[in-house]
Amino acid sequence: MKAVRIHRYGGPEVLLYEDTPQPQPADDEILLKVKASGVNPIDWKIREGYVRGWLTHELPLTLGAELSGVVEQVGAGVSNFKPGDEVFAYPSLARCGAYAEFIAVKGSEAALKPKSKDFAESTALIVGALTAWQAFEMGGLQAGQKILIHAAAGGVGSLAVQVAKIRGAYVIGTASSRNTAFVTNLGADEVIDYTATPFADAVKDVDMVFDLIGGETLRRSFQVLKKGGTVISAAEFPATERAEEYGVKAGMVNAESDSEQLAQIANWADAGRLKGFVSTVLPLREARQAQALSQTGRTRGKIILQP
Repeated sequence: MKAVRIHRYGGPEVLLYEDTPQPQPADDEILLKVKASGVNPIDWKIREGYVRGWLTHELPLTLGAELSGVVEQVGAGVSNFKPGDEVFAYPSLARCGAYAEFIAVKGSEAALKPKSKDFAESTALIVGALTAWQAFEMGGLQAGQKILIHAAAGGVGSLAVQVAKIRGAYVIGTASSRNTAFVTNLGADEVIDYTATPFADAVKDVDMVFDLIGGETLRRSFQVLKKGGTVISAAEFPATERAEEYGVKAGMVNAESDSEQLAQIANWADAGRLKGFVSTVLPLREARQAQALSQTGRTRGKIILQP
């Protein structure tokens, strides 16, 4: 089969579209014919070697950890899927493998994809909705509470706004001027144009901040929390000493596979409560261009690769 692999760490030039053996499913796995793979910042961070401190990969490595596809073969220990099922999945970041024509994933990492969505839009739901769900669980977000979501127009942010509204929260999003209407249409109660107004001047006493940017944005986020509030970042580990200084809680979220959560995400999508956004669709062989787009940090919604 064809896959996009790296044999060493580095820039986009290390991404190679090449032949590799087709995987065979273990007893607890299903073999999927990939129809769409999502491109996420973690992909190019793995490619450049930034995550070697907390993730260990054997090279050569097929990148990608978000996909939808059709079940080709079912392992002996899997009873909840059959050949022909259309599913979406989030395999382990330690294994990756989604930038390929076929992938073997554990049955516990997959669920039937939304019936009302195509493969690309189904894929666009996975990482954003899982990350938001797990961040809000970690932060204890409750109905009626106020949350600030940074980068609310992005692949994760756009899903986070919708999941927060499903949970009954009052949502404030930050976005550039060209994306304020988009974030409002997602359901945000307020949108701050960060190019015109520093968010720390416009917001105060929120119960939770969901940070998707890191750096100075994360550092300033502590200022807008009420005492006892929580900041959860998907970009970097918040400084514990800063959390202590402001009397708040802080943590970092990395999305984990959860088939039950994926099934609920599919239900929300089919009920019209959750929508994924696809910004760009490229053939698998153009993974270098896809990751370059991802690295700009300016895309609205998801970049998709199709074999």
